[in-house]
Amino acid sequence: MTPQDITKGKSNLWIFGYGSLVWKPDFVYKSREVGFIQGYKRRFWHGDDFYRGDKEKPGRVATLVKDHEACTWGVAYEVADSQMEDSLQYLEKREVVVGGYKTEMVEFIPKEKGHGALLALVYIATPDNPMYLGLASEEAIAARIAICRGNTGHNIEYLFRLAEFMRLYCPEVEDEHLFSIEAALLNIFHNCEGIRPPNQKYFLG
Repeated sequence: MTPQDITKGKSNLWIFGYGSLVWKPDFVYKSREVGFIQGYKRRFWHGDDFYRGDKEKPGRVATLVKDHEACTWGVAYEVADSQMEDSLQYLEKREVVVGGYKTEMVEFIPKEKGHGALLALVYIATPDNPMYLGLASEEAIAARIAICRGNTGHNIEYLFRLAEFMRLYCPEVEDEHLFSIEAALLNIFHNCEGIRPPNQKYFLG
């Protein structure tokens, strides 16, 4: 879908974020809702050679993998008609051109009671992308995250900020994949004599 296809006939647009978009949207939006989508699980299976890594050591960032029994929590942003073109042009460059993601429309269910389901745009990286790294153990993913840095910061920051979001906004949700990678990363630093684990407050601000 092109930005023109997405906005055609719409007075507003909801955009669902499950990775860096939950804390760093960097586009103008009218409102935001914490909630989830069903039928997908979040996995650190996509490579990033620009934002959180480089050509020699691509970082590990999140994508969505279809799983009928799963759900993924994140944030949906409402973008008004007057903001849609600029927002989608920005995200086209950030997520599609540089990030290698594709767009899909999904049903988003807000956490707040009384708020009905919404149709939202989401960016997903698929295995046909050259940057797609695929399945790996949580320990292997953590080891890669520990050594990668890109133009917007360390790969560790990406992981910590996502884990922090889940604890703050979705404390009842156990994201096993995410928290297992976080635990494996902290264990790497614990087991490396003379290397201290990074200060999470430094990354989280």
